[in-house]
Amino acid sequence: MSVRVRRVTTTRAGGVSARPFDTFNLGDHVGDDPAAVAANRKRLAASLGLAEDAVVWMNQVHSANVAVVDGPRTTAVDQTDALVSGSRRLALAVVSADCVPVLLADARAGVIGAAHAGRVGAQLGIVPRTVEKMVDMGASVAGISVLLGPAVSGRNYEVPAEMAAEVEAALPGSRCRTAKGTPGLDIRAGLARQLADLGVKAVDIDPRCTVEDTRLFSHRRDAPTGRLASLVWLE
Repeated sequence: MSVRVRRVTTTRAGGVSARPFDTFNLGDHVGDDPAAVAANRKRLAASLGLAEDAVVWMNQVHSANVAVVDGPRTTAVDQTDALVSGSRRLALAVVSADCVPVLLADARAGVIGAAHAGRVGAQLGIVPRTVEKMVDMGASVAGISVLLGPAVSGRNYEVPAEMAAEVEAALPGSRCRTAKGTPGLDIRAGLARQLADLGVKAVDIDPRCTVEDTRLFSHRRDAPTGRLASLVWLE
């Protein structure tokens, strides 16, 4: 029997952080007052109806490392960019400010995953590694649904032509042209194609561009700035 899957992405609004992290910064590695970040994370958990230690955070490092978590934690999972779990009411959190938050779930199997897919992690294969770990825990590829959260769009992600070609070789479908007609990357398009090639049939893409939407944090637009959180959990 399927369980209910919840997916949430925050915005900049509703927190206590001062500029330039105003106001709902959930990243603890960007130079914000730690007390403000802690208050924001406490507010987030309460608004989701979860205990504070039931929101599991990562110390993200732009890797292809995937960790399995099976219960509440009071500290972040270190040196990883994806979490997988089969536990109910345990939210897996990704922080981002242009990179792609990837929220995965097989509701029938009761297995979820959350991955941080920036250019480097996507190129290294963080998403296929996450799918593989979910399958190891009983998920089926065909049963997995995915949300690719807010991120920088291809029209605003300009990179050198050599970098675009390098990423395209590892993540086909990601190379594009920016709004200025220069070489660019659309990481979400590449991930959507990668997931389809893996056999994942249900992929939704949040249309918001972090650079364009000032309600969202964007490192490319505003550095230094805060971080959004994207979370997935099983009710």
